[in-house]
Amino acid sequence: MRAWGFAGAALLMAAATPALAAEAKRSTFGRLPDGRTVEAVTLTNGQGMSATLISYGASIQSVIVPDRQGQPADVALGYATIEEYLAKPQYLGSTVGRFANRIARGRFTLEGRAYTVPVNNGENSLHGGTEGFDKVNWTVRDVKSGPTASVTMRYVSPDNDQGYPGQMTVDCTYSLDERNQLTIEYRATTNAPTIVNITNHAYWNLGGEGSNRGAMGHLVTIPAQTFLPTDAGAIPTGEFRPVEGTAFDFRQPRAVGERVREASDQQILFGRGYDHNWVIGREVTRDLHLMARVEDPVSGRSFELLSNQPGLQFYSGNFLDATTVGKSKRLYRLGDAIVMEPQLFPDTPNRPEFPSARLNPGQTYRNIMVYRFQTSRGAAATAGE
Repeated sequence: MRAWGFAGAALLMAAATPALAAEAKRSTFGRLPDGRTVEAVTLTNGQGMSATLISYGASIQSVIVPDRQGQPADVALGYATIEEYLAKPQYLGSTVGRFANRIARGRFTLEGRAYTVPVNNGENSLHGGTEGFDKVNWTVRDVKSGPTASVTMRYVSPDNDQGYPGQMTVDCTYSLDERNQLTIEYRATTNAPTIVNITNHAYWNLGGEGSNRGAMGHLVTIPAQTFLPTDAGAIPTGEFRPVEGTAFDFRQPRAVGERVREASDQQILFGRGYDHNWVIGREVTRDLHLMARVEDPVSGRSFELLSNQPGLQFYSGNFLDATTVGKSKRLYRLGDAIVMEPQLFPDTPNRPEFPSARLNPGQTYRNIMVYRFQTSRGAAATAGE
């Protein structure tokens, strides 16, 4: 894997990786109404970082990272109980698919045949439909400790699941190493031609979930020259619009809140903030490349996000409306977290000019995401809201 980063970034990890073994511990998170067990697996390394993953939705339930003072905090939004995930689903840390993001009017054509999938976002289909991957209980297949701790979960999506053709077998592997790298890898195979676009919908607040500061002071860098403008329903128009001179230019670090309310930009009005896809490339690649960098100047926590995908959906938490109570027993409000989703472009099945979402028998779909968590040791800064 190539080493990616920003020149001059004053970020330090451990000078040398200690000879420590990361641990994976399996437990019960709760039970579904039908009595099935929802499992939890906690991955812990020797640097004070841990991640708890649950089988319901193959979801990130918690990610604990120390700040510059060594104080740990949970930086991923989520619930404390399975009952809360069932009562108010909001894709908190969930695996989303079969097709992440939106499909216009819930329709697409494959091999000359028209398919219809559930409409659950205005007139469009979002994140696989009403019963997507986020609302099923995955099977925990493998749990490992060692230099890298990991858990692999599987879901076999039957033919015609939510209207999608072909039986699809999906494996989700979460791993944590001693370099504070949290890796998510999705693999999928099918027994008939189908479409696929799977990603993770983690909500991040590097100051700590439930923090009074929210995430609008986070500094974001996205190395994209263009983004995909949308219609009022968040469906791309097909234009690749330059970011230069717009509120969508994050080629240099900018606070999320600096331009998130730019009412003069029609795209900001459509999304109620940022809810768009940035064009990192035009195809899925063999190697990983930088998708984004996010830093909280106050705590010193940051991450670099790498993936093999061409698009990055950046969502600024525009629909968190203070009706959700998180793990810290605090309300999640507008702008309290951000989401970064490496993926294919939205509505790809209806856009032949976009990279293909087709998966054939004998092929393996892969989406790899690496979160490189780091902590700066400089003096604390004050983040703007």
